[in-house]
Amino acid sequence: MKPAIRPSYTLPADSLGFALVRAAEVIAAVISGRSLDAALTACWQAHEFSPSQRGAVQDLSYGALRQYGRGDFILARLLRTPLQENNDKPLLRALLLAALYRLETRPADAHTTVDQAVDAAAAIEQGRFKALANAVLRNRLRREAELLAAANADAVALHQHPRWWIDKIRAAYPEHWQSILAVDNTHPPMTLRVNRRRLDAAAYLALLDAAGIGARLLAENEYAILLERPQAVDKLPGFFDGLASVQDWGAQRAAPLLDAQAGMRVLDACAAPGGKAMHLLELADVDLLALDAEPTRIVRIKENLERLDLHAQVKAADCRALESWWDGRAFQRIIADVPCSASGVVRRHPDGKWLRRATDVAGFVRVQAEIIDALWRVLAPGGKMLYCTCSLFPEENELQLAAFAARHADATRLAISGAGAEEDAPQRRQQWQLVPQAEHDGFYYALLQKQD
Repeated sequence: MKPAIRPSYTLPADSLGFALVRAAEVIAAVISGRSLDAALTACWQAHEFSPSQRGAVQDLSYGALRQYGRGDFILARLLRTPLQENNDKPLLRALLLAALYRLETRPADAHTTVDQAVDAAAAIEQGRFKALANAVLRNRLRREAELLAAANADAVALHQHPRWWIDKIRAAYPEHWQSILAVDNTHPPMTLRVNRRRLDAAAYLALLDAAGIGARLLAENEYAILLERPQAVDKLPGFFDGLASVQDWGAQRAAPLLDAQAGMRVLDACAAPGGKAMHLLELADVDLLALDAEPTRIVRIKENLERLDLHAQVKAADCRALESWWDGRAFQRIIADVPCSASGVVRRHPDGKWLRRATDVAGFVRVQAEIIDALWRVLAPGGKMLYCTCSLFPEENELQLAAFAARHADATRLAISGAGAEEDAPQRRQQWQLVPQAEHDGFYYALLQKQD
């Protein structure tokens, strides 16, 4: 990814100014509609970084986008003429957003941030806006108390989510909507799934301890390990030998819920990158078919199979188009991990909050219904299908399942183990809505059985 205008001079590659410019390129690309993953990939390909600089660019990019609603609110009050999204200064706007994020999260380094951001401004847009950047950021320091008070009085700036998103979460979770939005703005946890075919969790904890990596088991009789701090996978003992995989604890609930037994024919219908499929294969010797509609994502599934020394059939196909992949033999178990708004994992993908629109949810709901209707046709009588999303929105979860049940009289909702105590309402035990917390992301599960 190249700057909109070639820099007028070169910043030292180890400077904060260099990191701010690179982060500004990423942020500007996201504001224009590109995904954060794609923008960062382009950045890594276009420039060489030391590990520390790469981390700095990533932190600035993720942080500014997590706090975009807040930064945009404050920036609008610091400028006489707002820098709109589609004007001729997108890189300057993105640079100021990155600098504002760092000023709020690193107040002790305020003067360094301003000085380096001004240097960065001199290296973009032919240096035309160096004085403007200096004036804006120093004005931010002078008016700090006033600006932060105003931001805390505005819903979007305070909660750092679009207003429509805030309204949907507040309506769905009236008792704890604020805590959900707050967790969305934090750094996500890094959790490992120990490969039980190779060793137990205690043995892997010992390997982590020997490597100087702090970690703890999340629950007894589990194979989920929470790291004290995120680590590059090449630092994890035996990762490339298949001893463990990175998978959120909430996502690790899927495979056990499906209760697949050895010899069963199992379908993972939207499988990439393959975490749930790999977990199924670690739990039992099943005959697994992994599908994904995106051919490029199939590569990730195959890489995970090879790393973990597991075996499955893998196909690139839209699971709704049965004629393109189904051989006519029914499946005893199906995971329908359907495309969704990803509203439960937004702290991992903060661009999603700002790239999504309220109207997008209806599109996901339509595709989800098409998928589960198609998959129901290939499920054997007596078989089970696990419906799952990483969404918090009811339209994609309980309302979707209610509509499905109305269309399919042969569908029975089964109790979800762990979803609620015995005294809870039956409808709650028949679904499991995990909301984002310190130890896991947000997920929804419902287990369906096809009547004989």
